[in-house]
Amino acid sequence: MSGARERPARGGTPAGLDEIDRIVLRELQRDGRISYTALAEVTGLSAPAVRQRVQRLREEGVVQIVGVTDPMALGLPVMALIGVRVDSDVHAVADRVGELPGVIYVVLTSGSFDMFVEVVCEEPGELLAVLNDHIKRVPGVTRAEAFTYFGIHTHRFAWPGS
Repeated sequence: MSGARERPARGGTPAGLDEIDRIVLRELQRDGRISYTALAEVTGLSAPAVRQRVQRLREEGVVQIVGVTDPMALGLPVMALIGVRVDSDVHAVADRVGELPGVIYVVLTSGSFDMFVEVVCEEPGELLAVLNDHIKRVPGVTRAEAFTYFGIHTHRFAWPGS
């Protein structure tokens, strides 16, 4: 099931974040493996107090601590954003598309497409199969258009002001 259905998206700055929370988030964005002791030094809190803050931020869905991979370094040099138009329940279609091989990201949107799907593959034939044999065959999909990446120019994980 897609992450978008598991947890509602948050708009704007979540209520209840104070300056210490913002410092913790900024430091975690710089280094997700930073120790509680190092966070304590930056925030002026004790390590146990920092651990509690990080746990609260994780439980509230404000932050996830994950390992970020480079698709090219993993042997997945073919990447594309696929615009998908839907004529039925966009959530149900997004759930189905999100389970397909090679799909790493699904976002619901407005405009010419109802959703964008990010796909990573080993070779162009695999991208064609994902698009033609899988996405276009999901019930409710009326159009799918691939925008193949030539390269990733900017990729940020830190939010401004955090």
